[in-house]
Amino acid sequence: MTTNVKIVVLGDGGVGKTALTLRLSLNFFVETYDPTIEDSYRKQAIIDGQPYMLEILDTAGQEEYTALRDQWIREGEAFLIVYSVTSRASFDRVEKFRTQVARVKDSDTVPVVLVGNKIDRVHEREVETRHGEQLAQRLGGCAFVETSAKTRENLEEAFFTAVRMVERQKGGSAAKPVRKQKRSPRKCTLL
Repeated sequence: MTTNVKIVVLGDGGVGKTALTLRLSLNFFVETYDPTIEDSYRKQAIIDGQPYMLEILDTAGQEEYTALRDQWIREGEAFLIVYSVTSRASFDRVEKFRTQVARVKDSDTVPVVLVGNKIDRVHEREVETRHGEQLAQRLGGCAFVETSAKTRENLEEAFFTAVRMVERQKGGSAAKPVRKQKRSPRKCTLL
Protein backbone atom coordinates (compact mmCIF):
# COMPACT_ATOMS: atom_id res chain seq x y z
CA MET A 1 0.00 0.00 0.00
CA THR A 2 1.32 3.42 -0.98
CA THR A 3 1.57 6.04 1.74
CA ASN A 4 0.95 9.68 0.84
CA VAL A 5 3.16 12.34 2.44
CA LYS A 6 2.48 16.05 1.98
CA ILE A 7 5.68 18.09 1.80
CA VAL A 8 5.61 21.89 1.65
CA VAL A 9 8.67 23.67 0.23
CA LEU A 10 9.23 27.08 1.85
CA GLY A 11 11.89 29.75 1.54
CA ASP A 12 12.68 33.12 0.02
CA GLY A 13 12.10 33.81 -3.66
CA GLY A 14 14.96 32.79 -5.94
CA VAL A 15 16.54 30.16 -3.67
CA GLY A 16 15.67 27.23 -5.95
CA LYS A 17 12.48 25.80 -4.45
CA THR A 18 10.92 25.24 -7.87
CA ALA A 19 14.19 23.95 -9.32
CA LEU A 20 14.45 21.34 -6.54
CA THR A 21 10.81 20.33 -6.91
CA LEU A 22 10.87 20.06 -10.71
CA ARG A 23 14.19 18.22 -10.69
CA LEU A 24 12.82 15.62 -8.27
CA SER A 25 9.36 15.21 -9.75
CA LEU A 26 10.05 15.62 -13.50
CA ASN A 27 13.86 15.35 -13.69
CA PHE A 28 13.84 18.76 -15.35
CA PHE A 29 16.16 21.63 -14.39
CA VAL A 30 15.07 25.24 -14.86
CA GLU A 31 17.85 27.82 -15.23
CA THR A 32 15.71 30.95 -15.27
CA TYR A 33 13.89 32.40 -12.29
CA ASP A 34 10.12 32.64 -12.72
CA PRO A 35 8.36 33.45 -9.43
CA THR A 36 5.88 30.82 -8.28
CA ILE A 37 2.63 31.49 -6.46
CA GLU A 38 1.67 27.88 -5.78
CA ASP A 39 2.25 24.67 -7.72
CA SER A 40 1.80 21.08 -6.65
CA TYR A 41 3.58 18.00 -7.92
CA ARG A 42 3.42 14.29 -7.21
CA LYS A 43 6.33 11.88 -7.17
CA GLN A 44 6.25 8.15 -6.54
CA ALA A 45 9.25 6.89 -4.65
CA ILE A 46 10.49 3.79 -2.88
CA ILE A 47 12.03 4.85 0.41
CA ASP A 48 13.62 2.20 2.59
CA GLY A 49 11.75 -0.47 0.64
CA GLN A 50 8.30 1.12 1.05
CA PRO A 51 6.21 2.84 -1.65
CA TYR A 52 5.34 6.51 -1.12
CA MET A 53 3.51 9.18 -3.05
CA LEU A 54 5.15 12.50 -2.30
CA GLU A 55 2.67 15.35 -2.68
CA ILE A 56 4.95 18.36 -2.98
CA LEU A 57 3.66 21.91 -2.69
CA ASP A 58 6.02 24.48 -4.19
CA THR A 59 5.23 27.87 -2.65
CA ALA A 60 5.86 31.57 -3.22
CA GLY A 61 8.72 33.10 -1.29
CA GLN A 62 7.78 36.72 -1.83
CA GLU A 63 6.48 38.73 1.12
CA GLU A 64 3.19 39.57 -0.61
CA TYR A 65 2.16 35.91 -0.27
CA THR A 66 2.70 35.67 3.49
CA ALA A 67 -1.06 35.39 4.11
CA LEU A 68 -1.29 32.29 1.89
CA ARG A 69 1.63 30.68 3.67
CA ASP A 70 -0.44 29.85 6.78
CA GLN A 71 -2.85 27.86 4.61
CA TRP A 72 0.00 26.00 2.90
CA ILE A 73 1.56 25.17 6.26
CA ARG A 74 -1.73 23.86 7.67
CA GLU A 75 -1.90 21.37 4.77
CA GLY A 76 1.66 20.05 5.14
CA GLU A 77 3.02 17.11 7.10
CA ALA A 78 6.69 17.93 6.53
CA PHE A 79 8.56 21.02 5.42
CA LEU A 80 11.67 21.82 3.44
CA ILE A 81 12.89 25.30 4.34
CA VAL A 82 15.24 26.23 1.52
CA TYR A 83 17.89 28.93 1.36
CA SER A 84 20.58 29.57 -1.23
CA VAL A 85 24.18 29.12 -0.12
CA THR A 86 24.89 32.04 -2.46
CA SER A 87 22.61 34.40 -0.50
CA ARG A 88 23.28 35.27 3.13
CA ALA A 89 19.99 37.21 3.17
CA SER A 90 17.96 34.07 2.33
CA PHE A 91 19.79 32.20 5.09
CA ASP A 92 19.06 34.97 7.59
CA ARG A 93 15.32 34.63 6.90
CA VAL A 94 15.14 30.87 7.56
CA GLU A 95 14.12 31.41 11.18
CA LYS A 96 11.09 33.43 10.04
CA PHE A 97 9.81 30.40 8.12
CA ARG A 98 10.60 27.97 10.96
CA THR A 99 8.80 30.20 13.46
CA GLN A 100 5.76 30.42 11.20
CA VAL A 101 5.63 26.61 10.81
CA ALA A 102 5.81 26.14 14.59
CA ARG A 103 3.11 28.78 15.16
CA VAL A 104 0.66 27.50 12.54
CA LYS A 105 1.15 23.83 13.45
CA ASP A 106 1.19 24.73 17.17
CA SER A 107 4.15 22.40 17.64
CA ASP A 108 7.93 22.55 17.83
CA THR A 109 8.24 18.93 16.68
CA VAL A 110 7.02 19.28 13.10
CA PRO A 111 9.30 17.49 10.59
CA VAL A 112 11.51 20.20 9.06
CA VAL A 113 14.52 19.80 6.79
CA LEU A 114 16.74 22.85 6.41
CA VAL A 115 18.07 22.80 2.84
CA GLY A 116 21.05 24.81 1.62
CA ASN A 117 20.67 24.84 -2.16
CA LYS A 118 22.94 25.82 -5.08
CA ILE A 119 26.10 24.13 -3.77
CA ASP A 120 27.27 23.75 -7.38
CA ARG A 121 27.98 27.51 -7.39
CA VAL A 122 31.14 27.11 -5.34
CA HIS A 123 32.70 30.50 -6.07
CA GLU A 124 29.52 32.37 -5.15
CA ARG A 125 29.05 30.76 -1.72
CA GLU A 126 28.14 33.16 1.09
CA VAL A 127 26.92 30.61 3.66
CA GLU A 128 29.30 27.92 4.90
CA THR A 129 28.07 24.38 5.56
CA ARG A 130 28.85 24.65 9.27
CA HIS A 131 26.58 27.70 9.57
CA GLY A 132 23.68 25.68 8.14
CA GLU A 133 24.44 22.80 10.49
CA GLN A 134 24.60 25.16 13.46
CA LEU A 135 21.30 26.82 12.55
CA ALA A 136 19.53 23.47 12.14
CA GLN A 137 20.82 22.43 15.56
CA ARG A 138 19.82 25.74 17.14
CA LEU A 139 16.32 25.55 15.64
CA GLY A 140 15.97 22.13 17.25
CA GLY A 141 14.62 19.01 15.63
CA CYS A 142 15.56 20.15 12.12
CA ALA A 143 17.51 17.94 9.76
CA PHE A 144 20.08 19.59 7.48
CA VAL A 145 21.03 18.83 3.87
CA GLU A 146 22.95 20.80 1.26
CA THR A 147 21.77 20.26 -2.31
CA SER A 148 22.16 21.20 -5.93
CA ALA A 149 19.09 21.03 -8.13
CA LYS A 150 21.40 21.43 -11.12
CA THR A 151 23.62 18.41 -10.39
CA ARG A 152 20.98 16.48 -8.35
CA GLU A 153 23.45 16.23 -5.45
CA ASN A 154 21.54 15.22 -2.30
CA LEU A 155 18.27 16.05 -4.07
CA GLU A 156 16.44 12.87 -3.11
CA GLU A 157 18.06 12.90 0.32
CA ALA A 158 16.40 16.23 1.17
CA PHE A 159 12.89 15.03 0.32
CA PHE A 160 13.38 11.47 1.58
CA THR A 161 14.67 12.78 4.92
CA ALA A 162 11.39 14.67 5.31
CA VAL A 163 9.44 11.45 4.64
CA ARG A 164 11.55 9.54 7.17
CA MET A 165 10.92 12.24 9.77
CA VAL A 166 7.15 11.96 9.21
CA GLU A 167 7.32 8.17 9.51
CA ARG A 168 9.49 8.38 12.61
CA GLN A 169 6.93 10.66 14.19
CA LYS A 170 4.16 8.20 13.29
CA GLY A 171 6.30 5.21 14.27
CA GLY A 172 6.14 3.91 10.68
CA SER A 173 8.29 1.84 8.36
CA ALA A 174 10.57 4.42 6.71
CA ALA A 175 11.90 5.52 10.05
CA LYS A 176 15.61 4.86 10.13
CA PRO A 177 16.76 3.40 13.42
CA VAL A 178 17.75 6.20 15.73
CA ARG A 179 20.97 5.75 17.65
CA LYS A 180 20.28 5.65 21.34
CA GLN A 181 21.75 8.74 22.90
CA LYS A 182 20.77 10.50 26.02
CA ARG A 183 19.74 13.94 24.87
CA SER A 184 17.28 16.35 26.25
CA PRO A 185 14.49 17.33 23.87
CA ARG A 186 15.32 20.41 21.84
CA LYS A 187 13.02 23.35 21.74
CA CYS A 188 13.01 26.36 19.48
CA THR A 189 13.63 29.67 21.14
CA LEU A 190 11.39 32.32 19.66
CA LEU A 191 12.69 35.86 20.01
